Amino acid sequence: MDFPVRFTKMSGTGNDFIIIDHRKPFLKREEMSGFARSVCRRRFSVGADGLILIENDDNADFRWQFYNGDGSEAEMCGNGARCAARFAYAKGIAPASMSFLTVAGKISAEVKGESVKLAMTPPENLQLERKVNVGGADMVVNSLNTGVPHAVVFVENNGETPVKEWGYNIRFHEIYQPAGTNVNFVEVAAPNEIHVRTYERGVEDETMACGTGAVASAIIAALAKEVVSPVKVTTSGGEILTIHFKIDQQADTVISDVYLEGPAHFIYEGELQQDALI
Repeated sequence: MDFPVRFTKMSGTGNDFIIIDHRKPFLKREEMSGFARSVCRRRFSVGADGLILIENDDNADFRWQFYNGDGSEAEMCGNGARCAARFAYAKGIAPASMSFLTVAGKISAEVKGESVKLAMTPPENLQLERKVNVGGADMVVNSLNTGVPHAVVFVENNGETPVKEWGYNIRFHEIYQPAGTNVNFVEVAAPNEIHVRTYERGVEDETMACGTGAVASAIIAALAKEVVSPVKVTTSGGEILTIHFKIDQQADTVISDVYLEGPAHFIYEGELQQDALI
């Protein structure tokens, strides 16, 4: 690997990412996980929730390789996808209306200034009102895969929710193994507004926001007849994501036209030196 390595730091509603143009590859596939762990370390390197490598693809404007901060590969990340889309547009890699390939499938995106609207892959594996024993107490948990698996728990006074404790217990619960799950705690604030706090697998802690978690939370809140689309989702970081979707009136398990809309911010650009990997 030749140093320095150019990178861009971006943030999507509090989730931060290191983005690298990898169309001229310098990492082998087997090196990517370790590289992600190294550069995502806070205080010792750049620090981020995840690493995004932008690569060429024959059937889309580009494809990405996405790694969580612990080096695990994630199928999809809504906040990361918005950042990747705005990065690709700003760097001339893709037009404002674009498509790119993820492990979860092909994603379409439209960049409008600082905002990006994503057309999400169809959600799957819906399970409602499942009782899960957490710390000796039964908790009602819903789940939905919106590119990655998410559990959704409705709470009151979400500011007091022990997100790390409950999230850890649900994320590693036997019913979600071996892949595990992200965990969202949802408070309904209005007929089209919810407040979401998310425990993210791979980060293993609460994050300031999770795009796919916001989508899962909004859809499950709508299925519970608590909200209607479009749903404004206030994240832990205080920013707002807007979730659009349709639910079939005849079969409410049929969910379509799912969109995630929200900001993607450039924070800074820099060069990685070799010491960033020590």
